[in-house]
Amino acid sequence: MADRVALYLQDAHALQDAIKYVQYAESRGFEAVWQAESRLVRDAVVPMAAFAATTSRIQIGSGVINNWTRNAAVIAATFLTLDDLAPDRIICGIGAWWDPLAQKVGITRTKPLLAMREVITVVRDLLARKRVTFHGEFVHLTDVELDVVHGRKEPRNVPIYVGATGPKMMALAGEIADGVVLNYLVSPKYNEAALAQLEEGAKLAGRHVDDIDRPQLVVCSVDEPENRKRALDAARKLVTQYLGQQPHIMKASGVSQELLDEIGQVLTWPATEEQIEEAMRLVPDDVVQMITASGTPQEVKAKVREYIASGATCPILYPLGDVRLMIDAFAEGYSR
Repeated sequence: MADRVALYLQDAHALQDAIKYVQYAESRGFEAVWQAESRLVRDAVVPMAAFAATTSRIQIGSGVINNWTRNAAVIAATFLTLDDLAPDRIICGIGAWWDPLAQKVGITRTKPLLAMREVITVVRDLLARKRVTFHGEFVHLTDVELDVVHGRKEPRNVPIYVGATGPKMMALAGEIADGVVLNYLVSPKYNEAALAQLEEGAKLAGRHVDDIDRPQLVVCSVDEPENRKRALDAARKLVTQYLGQQPHIMKASGVSQELLDEIGQVLTWPATEEQIEEAMRLVPDDVVQMITASGTPQEVKAKVREYIASGATCPILYPLGDVRLMIDAFAEGYSR
């Protein structure tokens, strides 16, 4: 396959079906699968373990866990264990989570940049099999190491990627991470500012932006030409929910404040199905197509090319609809 491409899974499919999709993606040349952990529905680690145990080549990333609900030592032990299942195929994707969910479960996310820096610093050292003493504002370890008694004792090759949206977190990723997971439901133009921030952070560490891998989540709603409207409507539903739930992401993509305000008057959190249906009528096709890859196979591949041209290194495709159709559409690449 000429082009890098990866699969993204949330909780829309039974785990048994998700395993089959990952196996199929592996057979068609996909380089990675990233498992979401964004809502209180499906944790990322259990599916990752299932994928690791039932595949032989494909990389498996968390897309993303958060740095608040598991302490740094537990994160390191978890990813060491996953690496035992699939050596050199595991990626630790980590993000700063989001409100109101964090607040609703009793977590106040103060100083998110410092918290992320401390967690990544300690997780990396522990996975390198170092004995760590670290006393920061959020992470406290005294003479701690991953206590491997049986099995592989060598340092683990588990790259750390930050799921970043805001400019300051993007710059931090450029400074300390192996890669950044660029968000979905943003326009390709959003990447210009993101890459500038990555470059700023990379310079602090004596690196260049090209030293940082930049896979990007891309909502992909693909259907046959005769069902193009169905593909657009499937994407419109997801776009509508994010317009209401995560307006900061939408605003970063250039969605007008007027539309965000209109959507906000209709949707509560969590939104009811009736509210979503009502709000969908407010979302025009051009907004859907600005921030997703939706339509025919030719259209979605053309949209992905826009993201790559704007600095993404690998699309992480979030399938709406027929997963195998989407995998097949990208199995031969998208650059032509």
